Amino acid sequence: MEKTKRFFLSEKEIPTQWYNIMAEMKNKPMPILNPQTKEALKPEDLFPIFAEELSRQELDQANAWYDIPGEVIDKYKIYRSTPLVRAYELEKALDTPAHIYFKNESVSPVGSHKLNSALAQAYYCKKQGVTNITTETGAGQWGTALSFAAKTFGLELAVYMVKISYEQKPYRRSLMQTWGAQVIASPSMSTKAGRKILTDNPTYQGSLGTAISEAIELALQTPNCKYTLGSVLNHVALHQTIIGLEAEKQMEMAGEYPDIVIGCFGGGSNFGGISFPFMRHTILNGKKTRYIAAEPASCPKLTRGIFQYDFGDEAGYTPLLPMYTLGHNFAPAHIHAGGLRYHGAGTIVSQLMKDGYMEAVDINQLDSFKAGVLFAQTEGIVPAPESSHAIAAAINEAQKAKEEGVQKTILFNLSGHGLVDMAAYDQYFAGDLRNYDLPDEEINKNIDQLEKIV
Repeated sequence: MEKTKRFFLSEKEIPTQWYNIMAEMKNKPMPILNPQTKEALKPEDLFPIFAEELSRQELDQANAWYDIPGEVIDKYKIYRSTPLVRAYELEKALDTPAHIYFKNESVSPVGSHKLNSALAQAYYCKKQGVTNITTETGAGQWGTALSFAAKTFGLELAVYMVKISYEQKPYRRSLMQTWGAQVIASPSMSTKAGRKILTDNPTYQGSLGTAISEAIELALQTPNCKYTLGSVLNHVALHQTIIGLEAEKQMEMAGEYPDIVIGCFGGGSNFGGISFPFMRHTILNGKKTRYIAAEPASCPKLTRGIFQYDFGDEAGYTPLLPMYTLGHNFAPAHIHAGGLRYHGAGTIVSQLMKDGYMEAVDINQLDSFKAGVLFAQTEGIVPAPESSHAIAAAINEAQKAKEEGVQKTILFNLSGHGLVDMAAYDQYFAGDLRNYDLPDEEINKNIDQLEKIV
């Protein structure tokens, strides 16, 4: 019998709802707080920053399902469903009894999963009558996705791109500009937050926290403008659940159910997108599945951070979020997986981690590239450096299955391709990349500066 390698859904089978895991969590995430009053936020408190519907989605802990607007579904149909692929050649190279599947989000027009939320957020802004939006981007995947989505719905976009990635990944910048976005290296002199950071540290190469501060400041100062975010927040994870909802149906087509679900981890949208639809069966029915977040060893908020209220940005413009954090002043190392260089974890993931529903592993930069190269050589797809963290974790689990002599079914999310990250691969092959050791003292220094609310 011929092996089936790729599984697709028909157009009629594409999910028409997103899944809100908060409605079914036994312990709801703690409230997001106003930093001045320390009172729980209401949706209207977020209206100055976000589109109103996104603000309501952010704080909704009651409704498990949200209808996807028809206009968004129409745009999804450009690239969805994305394929579920059985990685036979990777299994063969590892000589493992594990069955390895990956959800290939790299086939979207922008090359990553980020478009799933970008289209939704641009739609809700347009529907409200907003004309301008701002955002931040680390490695550039989110900025690229939102640039396309903004052009699709007729919005003007300004992107603050973390300076180290702005320099490391010029073609991501080019893609954003191709779709009509203005791209600014962050920190910049165009905002109060950026000027203060550069005054204090003129050579600072930026972080997602810094870029978020600048994007929020610009949004608040620009008429008819809203801020949009590519990860961390609840409504972003909500939109990304279309990944896992499709994967559920596709795993059924493959005749298997995952023992392990893996996603790389920056703020949580990619991990939540692949895992939350499966995790609902664990929460409601006790399904025995492991959920693994693969984060960089140089930015280990889940494994070495503290659960604490903290700002989502460096300047302190955001509300206080209950999350695992390394401290909003944490300056991450200049690894090439720029999308994972964020100091905190989303509130949903943080609560699930705290309650023991999931686990996290740290992946060194060199191990991630080694895994990415093996994946490219076996499956033919050059993965983004972020996605390579998930690949490395999947390989580790497949090797454990071999050592234990057990068959495991492993599912991971290939969140994006690395075809505009080849400069990073060049550095890897030249031996110019290295791992970064993060001393406990550096983590403790930043955490000790936090106001203790938890």
